[in-house]
Amino acid sequence: MATLIADTQEARPRARLGRVLTADRLVLLLALVAFVVPTMMFVAQNGWTGEEGAHGPIILATGLWLLWREWTEVRHLARPGRAAVVALGLAVLVPLFVLTRVTQIVELEGYVMYAVLVTVLYSLVGERVIRALWFPLLYLAFAFPPPETLIAALTVPLKMALSEWSIALLRLFGYPIGGEGVRIFIGQYELLVAAACSGLNSLISLTAITLFYVYLRHQAEWRYALFLVLLVIPVALLANFARVLILILLTYHAGEATAQGFLHNFAGLFMFAIALGIMFALDELLRPLWYRYQQRRSPGLSGTAADREHLS
Repeated sequence: MATLIADTQEARPRARLGRVLTADRLVLLLALVAFVVPTMMFVAQNGWTGEEGAHGPIILATGLWLLWREWTEVRHLARPGRAAVVALGLAVLVPLFVLTRVTQIVELEGYVMYAVLVTVLYSLVGERVIRALWFPLLYLAFAFPPPETLIAALTVPLKMALSEWSIALLRLFGYPIGGEGVRIFIGQYELLVAAACSGLNSLISLTAITLFYVYLRHQAEWRYALFLVLLVIPVALLANFARVLILILLTYHAGEATAQGFLHNFAGLFMFAIALGIMFALDELLRPLWYRYQQRRSPGLSGTAADREHLS
């Protein structure tokens, strides 16, 4: 009898696993692995190794955790998606993926692959679950580096502005500095404001991490969350302005070798950490003011309810 009970207990997990991993789902899982792994390796080798994609692994890990966390709350809503929508989506995306794979455009390949995954997910769980999981799915898209053409178009005005601001400020303090376009001349040195110093890379990274923080802490108050996310733009630009100033001063006082060595990358990481700390500090400072403003607009909101929102 004891042996029979033990065999029955061991059979139950196998039965549950069999219901989950049916033959068609197993084939789909293996196909997705073969589809995803080469692209993710390509993205990791070509997109995550530079400064513009260094945040990718962090976004991927935290995004998958958040996706699983949200999925456990909405899994009961899962229904198969509409076949026509799935067929249309795959008919467009699969040939586009093949094209990006052949041309090895790493940025577009990652985004197209991700769109295919979302389409397959929709076919399994349906529209209601996809809507419920909108934020984790949006957040995970930040794991892929943006297209270089977009980066190039956006960084030119940012680099020009940072160069002009740096020259104007240091000239006020008597430094022998001038510039032409994105070139800065100080003393005997010539510096070039590169794309990494434009602020766009840190803006993308800071936006993604701030979105993650805001969603977890202020999910219920979307207006305040949006306001906080908009503050990322000036904070990121000021942080990179400070970074450019630091590198200019290091070059002038310590030499080009010092400024372009370890301290060059360290300045970027340090200012990014400062910018992230500023965002957290702004949240702590502005949150009480926001809830006071909300109380004035809605006098009927009880003090207890306001306190609960404030502590959330």
